Amino acid sequence: MNAKPARHTADERRVEITAAAAIEFARRGLEGATTDRIAERAGVSQPYVVRLFGTKKALFLAVANRAFERVAEAFRASAVGETPEDRLENMGAAYVGLLSDRDELALQLQLYAAAHDPEIRACVATRFAQLHELCGELSGADPEQLRSFMAKGMLCNVAAALDIPQIAWDENWARERLAALDTSS
Repeated sequence: MNAKPARHTADERRVEITAAAAIEFARRGLEGATTDRIAERAGVSQPYVVRLFGTKKALFLAVANRAFERVAEAFRASAVGETPEDRLENMGAAYVGLLSDRDELALQLQLYAAAHDPEIRACVATRFAQLHELCGELSGADPEQLRSFMAKGMLCNVAAALDIPQIAWDENWARERLAALDTSS
């Protein structure tokens, strides 16, 4: 007896396509990713991707929203500790853990790179503001602590992208890196 493979619901396919699109957008950006490649990665037809999302931009926005929600989930799960500093430290460690996934990291950077589009800029700016507010609520940090935390998060993005983690933690990283380059020349 041949069992038919289980059919997926449209919602299940949306999740699968969004996950595939996240990888394509992370690796190729908004302009470079195609709905054909996304469909191929998701194991569906390109017209089905368009039927579920309408446009590549709409799919990008769905991916952006999901990416910010993953960060928010990580912060909610890790916001523990006696003091705001403890909670921020734990939240920061959770964020650095997310960035160890190169596609997750690249996607974060691609979200900001695509902000030349007004609709994407509005979405990403709103989600970033919501994340900022969430961090304040979860940590109880004062405005300066929160500003520093968010700034360090952006610095962590750059450090992870360049594979120079000490950027975020060591104030002498640039001097040491330049000295290493001088000795190798």
